[in-house]
Amino acid sequence: MGDDEVPVPRAGKPRELTPEERSALEEYRKLRVKGFIALLKDSNLNFRWKAAEALGAEGDESAVEPLIAALNDPFVDVQWLAAKSLGKIGDRRAVEPLIVALGSKDKWLRTGAAWGLGKLRDTRAVPALIPLLKDTKKQVRKEAAWALGTIGDEGALPHLREASEDPDEEVRDTIQRAIASIISRHPEKSPEVLPAT
Repeated sequence: MGDDEVPVPRAGKPRELTPEERSALEEYRKLRVKGFIALLKDSNLNFRWKAAEALGAEGDESAVEPLIAALNDPFVDVQWLAAKSLGKIGDRRAVEPLIVALGSKDKWLRTGAAWGLGKLRDTRAVPALIPLLKDTKKQVRKEAAWALGTIGDEGALPHLREASEDPDEEVRDTIQRAIASIISRHPEKSPEVLPAT
């Protein structure tokens, strides 16, 4: 071994952070979130959609209200990413605004809102998601079916079964998985379960 060779660090358990280091990292994270929230109002569209997306990854509840406001951004690029980020954060304050967003004329916002509601798993969304099983856009139908399966409310079963002949194979597959998911939580709703004779 020559004198110029760099020693290779030994693999092992990473060292524990000190309380000061943890505190500094948390402060940095809070500043980063504040920066992304500020970018949601930037005049540059690219900054706004990137901030909307990044806030979902941060998972900070302080971003919920700004992301709800971003559902009304003039550009759907920001709107649908805000909807998805609200689902990732998981705060119930987003349920009603996302239900409203399901009525958008833009398929991307309907898609993002359905996905966000699926992540939130709140049964209040079920009546608003059911009509989307007949949406003209296949991606919207697919996300609505996924969301209904993820929420798992047994009231969605008849509607999913009715939609199971969808013309698109991907949508049909998603509907079948949604039905299976709900039945796994409510086995008494399985068509195979027959009353005893």
